[in-house]
Amino acid sequence: MKPDDFAFFTKYIYDQTGLVLGPDKMYLIESRLAPLARKYGVANIDLLVGQLRTSRTADMQRDIVDAMMTNESFFFRDGKPFDQFRQIVLPGLLQSRAARKSFRIWCAAASTGQEPYTLAMILKEEAAKLAGWRVDIVGTDISHEALERAKSGIYTQFEVQRGLPIQLLVKYFKQQGDKWQIAPEIRSAVQYKSFNLLSDFAALGAFDVIFCRNVLIYFDQKTKGTILDRMAKLLPADGLLYLGGAETVLGVTERFQPMPGQRGIYQVVGSGGGAAKAV
Repeated sequence: MKPDDFAFFTKYIYDQTGLVLGPDKMYLIESRLAPLARKYGVANIDLLVGQLRTSRTADMQRDIVDAMMTNESFFFRDGKPFDQFRQIVLPGLLQSRAARKSFRIWCAAASTGQEPYTLAMILKEEAAKLAGWRVDIVGTDISHEALERAKSGIYTQFEVQRGLPIQLLVKYFKQQGDKWQIAPEIRSAVQYKSFNLLSDFAALGAFDVIFCRNVLIYFDQKTKGTILDRMAKLLPADGLLYLGGAETVLGVTERFQPMPGQRGIYQVVGSGGGAAKAV
């Protein structure tokens, strides 16, 4: 890719998604754009970027953004966050939300759906405690392709072997040829929406818990701060935020503080405690 094309393309992706692509990502960009050049009938990626400059269509813009997204996800990823949710966060919500019998969870950058479906399975396993409750799980992503896969709930053998306990595979999945589809009752527990984290968050409504794990690592410091500040506005005083193990709010925003004793969970500053208290 020519230097001026690289500069144009990386700025375009940054403006559209907030994703920071440095010179070390040149190979990644070229490898992901090459199939699109063939799809749009141009000889090479320089010509594809030329079309992006001058005559891009909505489909091309969507395909290019999809191509640059890293849709890495798997069931029960990292394990401990979901143990925390089941053992600490959920009991806290059941206590603090007992009067209204409802709560909402947002999985930001939900990718192909493994994270929200993991939460849906946990909640299904705790169904006796949630009788009469309304629980909304909203999964969002900027990638059209990832969302379509998430909605289908169809996964390869490799994907269901990554972190998913065998008993839950047997209980909540049905084999279809060489793939597996998650049960309708789990699929229906999650609402998927196309959403760009650079957009206005107001339309999403309020949430009690937000999962934004392994997402902020792709943004620069300013964008991270903006996203976290906007998330804080969607949470009540006792709301909770999950970040990935390599992510932190320290030096990024003053709207959140670490939850004492619980790595990866953050409370809204000034709340005096989250929807679940550390035990």
